[in-house]
Order: sequence, then C-alpha cells, then structure tokens
Amino acid sequence: MATAPAPPLPAAATPMAFARAIVAAYRRAGQAPEEALMAVQITPGQLRQSSGRMTARQMETLSATAMHELDDEGLGAYGRRLPWGSYGMLARASLGAPTLGVALKRWCRHHGLLTEDIALTLNVNGPVAAIVAEERRPIPADVRELVLAFLLRNVHGLACWYIDSRIPLRETRLPFPAPPHAEAYAHMFPGPQQFGAEHAELRFDAAYLQLPLRRDEKALAQMLQRALRITVLQYRRDRLLVPQVRQVLAAQPEQATSAEAIAAMLHVSPRTLHRQLKEEGASLQQLKDEVRMEMARDLLYRTGKPVKQVAAAVGFRNEKSFARAFKAWAGVAPGAFRDGSS
Repeated sequence: MATAPAPPLPAAATPMAFARAIVAAYRRAGQAPEEALMAVQITPGQLRQSSGRMTARQMETLSATAMHELDDEGLGAYGRRLPWGSYGMLARASLGAPTLGVALKRWCRHHGLLTEDIALTLNVNGPVAAIVAEERRPIPADVRELVLAFLLRNVHGLACWYIDSRIPLRETRLPFPAPPHAEAYAHMFPGPQQFGAEHAELRFDAAYLQLPLRRDEKALAQMLQRALRITVLQYRRDRLLVPQVRQVLAAQPEQATSAEAIAAMLHVSPRTLHRQLKEEGASLQQLKDEVRMEMARDLLYRTGKPVKQVAAAVGFRNEKSFARAFKAWAGVAPGAFRDGSS
C-alpha cells in the first residue's frame, strides 16, 4: 500500500507535554527531575511552554534517564513497575520467531506477563492487521498520553526493526481527544490519525506479517544499547514494495511510466526498486502487466467499451497486441471473457 510520506521532520518535533509527563512520573515516585532536565538542556521556562517542542534526541535521553532512575519503563503508568530491561526482554523473547506475525503475537502475549493493566492483541481482518491496546485499569491522567504513544511507537518501531523495513501505517487510533500539539502526531505516526477512539490501535498492511525476521542476538545487543531510538525515530526503509508499486501503477498510470518515475514516487532509488522487487519474487514489468490486465478485465466486465478502446485505456497501441497479451494472461480472448462474464 502506498502512503504519503511523513512531513519533513523539524529540528524539534516532540511535544514538550511529554517532558512534563516524565516530570510527573518523577514527582509521583518521590524523586526530583531537575538533573535529568538539565542533562538535556530543558529549562523550567521551556518546560512550561504549552506549545513547546524538544528534539528526538532530547526525548530519547530524557526517557532513558527517567526509566533508569525510576527503574520503571512504564513511568508509573501501571499497577506495578516495569523494571529497566523489561522491553528488551520482550524483544529477545520474540527474536526466534519465523515471521513478524508470530513475533508480534508473542510480544503482545508476553507483555501481559509484565502487566495486566493493558491488554495487547494482534488482529487480522483480510488485508489489514491491527495491534490493539485495551486499557483494563485507568492510567494516571498526567502520563496516559505519553505512555500510550510510547507503547504504540515501541511496538511499531520494534516491528520495523525486526524485519529491517519501514511499515507504513494505514491508520493510528488514539483513545483521547486531540491535544493542542496534535500536529506532532503526523511525525510520530505518519498517515491518518483518529483521536477519541475506543482503544489505542495501529493498522497496517497484513502482508508485512509474512516477512521473516532479519535480526540475530548480536544485532539485538547493539540495538538495546540505544533501544529508545526506535520509539522516537521513524524507520526509513521499506522491504515490501510490491503492493506499493501496484497501487502507484493503478492510481497514477500517466506518471508511472518508467522505473525512474516510480522510484521517485516511492522515495527510493531505481536500483533499490529493482533489487527489492527481486527479493520479493517480482519484477517491474511483471507488475505492470498484471495491473494492466486487471484494469482491462475490470473495463471489460463493467463497461460496454469496444475492445479497441479498452486496449488504448490500459496502454496498448493496438487491439491485436492487447488481445494477444490478454489471452496469454487470462486464457481467453477479450471478447470471450466479456461474453463469459455477462
């Protein structure tokens, strides 16, 4: 599925409201946050700014410091602490899974061993997969937004890391009203967002669940040295190009006339486009042919256009070459296909 690219990332895009939530977690634990704030150069004045922003690096460092010092990766959101290393343990427990789908099911199940306050499930409905977080116990209001956003970014970032691929989001659902900094969510969760939803939820193309994991223990050990990066930075590379190429070819046939044009539309190089399609067992020409034939079949089935016009509509110069290609693909001539479908 092709999705619009995320907006250009400003130097400081993370809401200062998240820093205030971390300060609230310190206060609830009876500890002082001042040294942690000084370490990331956030002044009291900046902290109070309702529309303030901080950089991804500041957020990463502040979160890590708080989780270390409080020894709680849940930042006080749950009925019991999640000691430092809890999410690393979850990542390791799912590392041996054969596919991303199995890994995510394990991750969600094992998360329930850490806390019963929130239930995570992986649901698949046809082409759409969803990770749903259902709150079983109220989360303190001053950390609720941060913790739910962190949880969704954590599982999405880990899923991307497991398969070494960006996973475009079809939709992100958030169970709270749109905050004053709602525009920041376009950077955290590129794609449509729905605020005021029943549960926190991520929706994405279910085809990613079939991809194998590409990481080992050595890669995991390196990642865990700065594990919070996957929760604050978007993964760039996408290993599942076939559905995106199909959609570009179908939706924008006039622009998608060459490998160079298609690669530019998908924000990859032509070389990367060809290589990744080959890894997925496809070629650009094969996809072009399949999309054209699917469009032709649809026109023959739904309209009364003459075969010559159908041929032109899907990019063939003459009716004869179209009829030959269609018969090789469908097993019958265009006219016979139309007669058989009527």
